Amino acid sequence: MQEEPRTAPARDVPRPRPVDTGVEDTGSPLTRAARSVADAVGGLLGERPGEDAPAGKGGRAGAVLRDVVGAVATAARAGRGDDDGPVDGGTARAGDEDRGGGWRPGTVLSDLLHAAAPRLPIRDAERLRAAYPGMDRDAVADALVTRYGRVTAGIGAATGGLTAAQWFAPPSMVALPLELGAETVLVAAVEVVLIGELHELHGRPAPGDARERAAAYLTSWTHQRAVDTGSGGGGGLLATLGSAGVNALRRRVTRRLARNVSSAAPLLLGAGLAARSNRKATTQLAEAVLADLRAPGRH
Repeated sequence: MQEEPRTAPARDVPRPRPVDTGVEDTGSPLTRAARSVADAVGGLLGERPGEDAPAGKGGRAGAVLRDVVGAVATAARAGRGDDDGPVDGGTARAGDEDRGGGWRPGTVLSDLLHAAAPRLPIRDAERLRAAYPGMDRDAVADALVTRYGRVTAGIGAATGGLTAAQWFAPPSMVALPLELGAETVLVAAVEVVLIGELHELHGRPAPGDARERAAAYLTSWTHQRAVDTGSGGGGGLLATLGSAGVNALRRRVTRRLARNVSSAAPLLLGAGLAARSNRKATTQLAEAVLADLRAPGRH
């Protein structure tokens, strides 16, 4: 008897790190932290497209989140010119904040996201079509939005799960601000990847080298709009990130951090709130960008 041909859902292989991103690795504390964030995003997005990102303290999202907490702590120390000693999670930063030294979340997180952006694993159109064979462009876009919404929901749930455990260990609550910061920068980085891949899928990649493309996608994330490099496009976004763009990015990151406070709700309530909030925000961002990309007459 002849066997029926086997079919399986599209799947991604773990994303290879590019040989040359055009981004100089200086070995500075911020650069090391940025690499950690980019590697964390690559690890989360290397799963099968149909899977939810694992949530909870023992899942991959939880482990990745703890790694990014360390990256945020490193970036905070770098911002203060203090890179002595190993990263110890959030406790050292919280102690410094209590003594008045403090870390400026909007500045630290936006600087970290800016440094990580050129290293994020954004697939081109060819790889996206290979990952979703037999699907047209709109179907692939919808699949990406659904999948990345699940990933950011998983990150929120993992944050809520970790903070829920801390309610039973009050001394560890000093780490909470950094965990919320880690959620913020990790979710933002995943959404920047989504924005980049939607542009690639629609044949509208940002021009320039890795840093210029990253600046364009960060600007897109900041303003919740697609990149428009055409001349005369009203409200279009440029593929640069000047001082005004940096300030706008910091404001967006700060607002996102404030919204993530729901992750700190008691017990596991925060996990559910953060998961729903992150998924909704990711979906709304993608819908806004797709509306621009699909609008007639935009180039």
